[in-house]
Order: sequence, then structure tokens, then C-alpha cells
Amino acid sequence: MFMEKLLNRIKAGIPEDSVCTPIFFRLYDKVELEAFELLIEQKPYIKIFDTIETQVRTLLKSRKPNVSLSEGEIQKDIANLLGGKSLPEYGVWVYYPWSERIVHILDEPAFIEIRTNRNKYKITDPEQNILSKKKVGVIGLSVGQSVSITMAMERTFGELRIADFDDLEITNLNRLRSGVHNMGLLKTVLVAREIAEIDPYLKVTCFHEGITEENIESFLLDNGKLDILIDECDSVDVKINCRIVAKKHRIPVLMEASDRGTIDIERFDLEPNRSILHGYIDHLDISKLKGLKTSEEKLPYILPISGIETLSARMKASAVEVGQSISTWPQLASAVTMGGGMTADVCRRVLLDQLHISGRFFIDLEELIGDPEVEMPHFELPILEPLTIQHMKTVSALVKKANSGDIVTDSKVMEKLVRAAITAPSAGNMQPWKWYFDGQGLFLFHDMERTASFGDFKNMVSYLSLGTAIEHVKIMADGLKLGVELSLFPLGEIYDNNLVAAFWFRQDNTREEDLLGEYFSYRRTNRNPGNGKKIEREIINDLQASISGISGAKVVIIDRNDLIERAANIAGKADKLRIFIEEGHFDLFNRELKFANEDPDSVKEGLDVRTLDLKPKDQVGFRVIKDLKAIRLLTEWNGGGALETVSHDQVASAAAVGIVTMPVFNSENNIFAGRAVERVWLTATSHNVAFQPLLASVIHFARIFQGQGEGIPDKIQKEFKLLFDDFIDVFGIDGKADIPLFFFRLCYAEPAKLLSQRLDIDDVYFH
Repeated sequence: MFMEKLLNRIKAGIPEDSVCTPIFFRLYDKVELEAFELLIEQKPYIKIFDTIETQVRTLLKSRKPNVSLSEGEIQKDIANLLGGKSLPEYGVWVYYPWSERIVHILDEPAFIEIRTNRNKYKITDPEQNILSKKKVGVIGLSVGQSVSITMAMERTFGELRIADFDDLEITNLNRLRSGVHNMGLLKTVLVAREIAEIDPYLKVTCFHEGITEENIESFLLDNGKLDILIDECDSVDVKINCRIVAKKHRIPVLMEASDRGTIDIERFDLEPNRSILHGYIDHLDISKLKGLKTSEEKLPYILPISGIETLSARMKASAVEVGQSISTWPQLASAVTMGGGMTADVCRRVLLDQLHISGRFFIDLEELIGDPEVEMPHFELPILEPLTIQHMKTVSALVKKANSGDIVTDSKVMEKLVRAAITAPSAGNMQPWKWYFDGQGLFLFHDMERTASFGDFKNMVSYLSLGTAIEHVKIMADGLKLGVELSLFPLGEIYDNNLVAAFWFRQDNTREEDLLGEYFSYRRTNRNPGNGKKIEREIINDLQASISGISGAKVVIIDRNDLIERAANIAGKADKLRIFIEEGHFDLFNRELKFANEDPDSVKEGLDVRTLDLKPKDQVGFRVIKDLKAIRLLTEWNGGGALETVSHDQVASAAAVGIVTMPVFNSENNIFAGRAVERVWLTATSHNVAFQPLLASVIHFARIFQGQGEGIPDKIQKEFKLLFDDFIDVFGIDGKADIPLFFFRLCYAEPAKLLSQRLDIDDVYFH
């Protein structure tokens, strides 16, 4: 019936226009012969390829591999095979409308026999027969093209269902095997045509619209349930939904990721209760997936699917550059081709009941075949002698005691003072303090075991933090009507004894309460974006006046939008450069940042990453840049612009930015600067103004200009020096007479959601 219709169409001058299905002609059939001859007549430009005699000879030789036949014997076997037909009548003439070619090939049984001959005994005849009855589905035809073509070449399916809504674009040609003449062609059509040109007898069913909620059941079930589903699509919605439906129908799922030879196997046929995607997304609400529109909203679902921590260093570094210097995740033809081969191999073994496991597996060629890795720098957290009670007792005994007999000796009063002190902020929430009360004096020790790091140049950051705690003590003492006698470094700057300050307290009812003490429990770092409202001049004046009692300290606050934008660029670039310094990178991810479990109280020291309130895309960045190999690649590529965006955007949304300066860089001034910072911070809190420290720039300025840049690569030093020139210009300071020690932003913003926790008082106070 079909051939008669075709014949009528050819007679009418309208040949059958098949998008991706070839047309067969068997010339021993009169109707088909007439249609064939008329087609040739209508289209004399059709190219004809006829190697049937060679195919016949190859077939006959394959049937007698252990016999050498004479030409006469071969001719006799050919005659027997033809059974009275002529060579033109034997076999099938296949017409490919899209390329206007006709190819003369063996008929189906003989064609299959000879085309799979070289599979033996990697695939036996009984196994080949089993595979010929299998139904395989492939969603997504980038990597999926390689999988589909490889399986077609091995002939490991009877029906292949392919789904993709996309056209072939020029950017696909770095990994899809095709030609420029096919651009604009549906990928489904492209793959179906290529398979037809390899083996026109294979059945390929195309879902040109891709996979949707409406057709997923049809894709999996129509004309018989799929024996296996191969997911190579880009859509997170489809990835999850196709697994939900495949699990319901107990269809196993494979996925290949084209990076590190990653392949997923999910045997829902054997494990019907198995969590999809190995349970990596069990914590997410799948019901919300349909409502997610933006890539940002979908990222929490994408991350566990991609397994961001297990990506190659090159892919991690590339992930940082997506949306910066590249538009999407990279794929290479070599990885796609290898992935196609691996997936076809795993698929075949699953279909033949030779493989039963589920899991995520890696065949990383760079690890398996590669030169010895370049030795990575070896950094270790410093091992210091613990600051013991006995040590504090011994050292404090060396300090000259206050002479007066009216010193407050009530241990409960001291505990109140210390409780106030430990609510003070510290860089990275490292809480560099230990307190010792000997019955008369309260002694503040620097717990170097907590703070020794590359970023703490000459204890600058620690002393800033200790200065904030000292200010809390002084403010609390005023509230308790206590006069304070404070001695900084009472034994001199002997770093090995850690003693920073000694306090003695006397009752003084003339003391006026410092109202800033009311804001200890409300003060916090707020990284939320500003709402655009400007800070009133009276408040800025109040912030500047708050440090009037601290010798040498100066606070500079600017609120011009153009200067804030320049400050935002400085903050962003400084944060990126900090990560590019390898020892600084080690400190950040091995000492300061804490990646906690779900318990919000589990992190008592260090910076809980959850308190950063990062957007999903920035969470990706943090997880990626933990890998120093990825950072090295970004440095080599002059990339990493995305690493600037968090700080840049925070500062750009500020209503004002400010710095605290001192005239000379030394230990006492760093402590005084810390005291000044805390007064500004508490004053801002009293006005409901959000405050955020931004230290990456100033701590590296200090190392470069006070320590000759020790440990900072020359290239990065040069970049920091350029930032410094812009920094002092933005804030209108000398840079030598006014040493910037602290950088911060101010704005009106939503309250911070999560707060950094504190060590228990018993961990830091001894008496």
C-alpha cells in the first residue's frame, strides 16, 4: 500500500519527502521496481552507490572463515545465495531523501549478520539476538548523540527513542559529530538520519518536541516499556521528573557527565524504593520544582546532581567563569565521545543482565594517564603550645600589682565583665582571647593557637579584635560604676607570653554609664543589601564623634555614590586577590570558614558559611574555590571575575563606606583601632544602621607596606598597590600619616538571619 502511494506521488511529480526515514525498494517486486525507475527518471541527479557484489562476497567469506575458496567456488556460492535473482534484484535499494542518495545493500537478515560479524565474541549471537529486542530511550542529544550512534554501531537495541527540542547550532560543533550544512536542523533529525545511514533497518522514534510532562509517559511506555533510559539532557526539571516516572515504572536510568568520566547508574528495576539521584536531592522539595523559573532558583537542585565537589579542577574553574568570560559549562568532543562509549558499554551490560549495581562512578583519564602531578604547596595549621591556666597564672604573677587597697576583687563582677567582653566581634569569629582573674587583676591573653595565620600580619587582626573586647570591658565597667586602670603589654611586647592587657577595677560612683553598652546583644555583622536610603548627616557626625576619646584614631566616612562604587570595586578585587594567594587560600578554607551540618549551634568559633547569606550562585563559587588547583587555573587565565561580585555588590548597595585609621602601625595602635571600630559599630547599631567589616584590602595593604609584601606573589602585590592608590584617593587620606586599619560599609538593610556563635565562657575565662 505504501509503495503504491509512493508510486502515485512520483507519477504526480511529488516524491515522498521523508525527514529522517529512508525508503526501501526491492526490485524483484514489480510495483517497487516501477516506483524506483520513475524516481530515477524524475530525479536524474540522485547519486547511486552499488557495492552489493562486495557485500555478498564478504557475507559468504564470513560464513566460512576457516576455508579458502577458489573463484569458481565463490561464484557457485553467490549463485546459490541469489537463488535465481540477478544482482540488481538481490537485496534492497535504500533511498535517503535528505541527501538524494540511493544505496544498494543486503536485505535485513544478511545485513545484520555481516554488520555485527566483528562484534563476536565480545557480543555473542544469542546476546545480539537479545539486544535486538531491547527498547532504549535517550533524552538530550549532545552527549546523547554520541551514545545513540555508538549503540547503533554495536546494534545493541531494537528500538531507539530519542528526544530533544533543540536545533544544531554552531556552538554544538565542538562536540557533536556533524557538518556545517546541518546547522538549524533538529538534533533528533540529525541523529535519526545518521543512524539510518549506518543501519537503515534500525527503528528510531523521534520526539522532536523534547520531553514534557505531557509526553514522558508515552516516551517511556508507548509500543512497549523502555528497557533502559539514558538521561543526557540539560534541564534540571526533566532530569528529576524523568527519574520520578522511570522509578514508578521500574526502568533503570543511566547518566554520563562528560567530566572525569562520571557515570551514574540507578537500578530502579532492581531497587524500586531507591531514592532518585542516589538520594542527593532528598532534602529538597521536589514539588516546588515546577515553579522555579530562573537558574538562580534551580541551583540548589543542580548542585547535588552535578556533584560540584567531585568535578575536575578545570571544570570547577570553568564554573566560576560561566556568565563572566564564557556563557555556559564547557564540554569537549573527546569527553563526549568517551562518554558515549562508556554509556553504551554500561547500557549493553545492563540490558544483558551482566551488571546489577547502582552508584556514581569515575573513569578519570587525567588521573589514570598523566604526568606526575605538580606538587601542591604544603601548608599546615601552626602547632603552638596551648595557653594553659598555669602559664597564665605564672605570667600574670610577674605583673606589678596596683597599690591601692580598694581594688574590686569580686569574682562575680569579673565574670560580668568577661561575659560582656566575649560578645565583642573578632575577625573570622576566631575569638582570640583568654581571660584570667588572679583575685585582684583581670588579665587578657592573646590565644595565638586560635589566630596564627597568613592574614594576621604582626597580629594586626588579632589586636583589632582584642581592642573590641577591651572596649566592651571599659563600657561595661562604666555601667557597673567601676574605674578602670588599664595597662597594655604590661610586660612589654614579649610575644611568647601572650599577655596583652591587665585591668584593675575600683569602685567609682561618679562614673557615668556609657549607653553603648545597651547594644552589645544587638550588634552584629549584616551582609544584606542596602535598601537605597541615605544615612542622615547627623548620624554620620555621631559615628565620627564616637571615637573622640581614643588617642590617634580617626574615622573617615564617605557617602558619594561614585566613591562608593569605586570602594565596591576595591572590596571585590581584594577579596578575589586574597583567594589567589595560596597561603591565604589555605587559611580561609582550613581555618576560618566552617562548613557546618544542619545544627545552627554547632559552630562555636570561625565563620559559619551559612551566616554569609550567600545567593545560590555564590554558594557554588565558594564550593568550587575550595580547590586550590581550580584557583591556580583561574590565576593562569586571569579569570575569577565572579569572585569579586559578592563583596562588590554588597558595598555597591551601601549608603556609606568608612575606614578607621591610626598615625603609626604598631601593636598598641592596632588595639586602639579595634576600640575605635567597636565604638563606631555600636553607635551604628544604636541608629539601626547595618554594619559590615571588609578586611581583605587593609590586611594585605599592611603586609605589603609594613612587611615588604612577604609571602604575596609579585603579580598580586602590584595589583594590591594599584588598589591602595585608588583606596587612599577614594577616602582622601595620606596613606602614610593615616594608616588604614579597618574598612567597613554602612546601610539600612533587613536584619541578618543567622548570627555567629560564641565559645562558652568556661572555654575562655579562668580564675
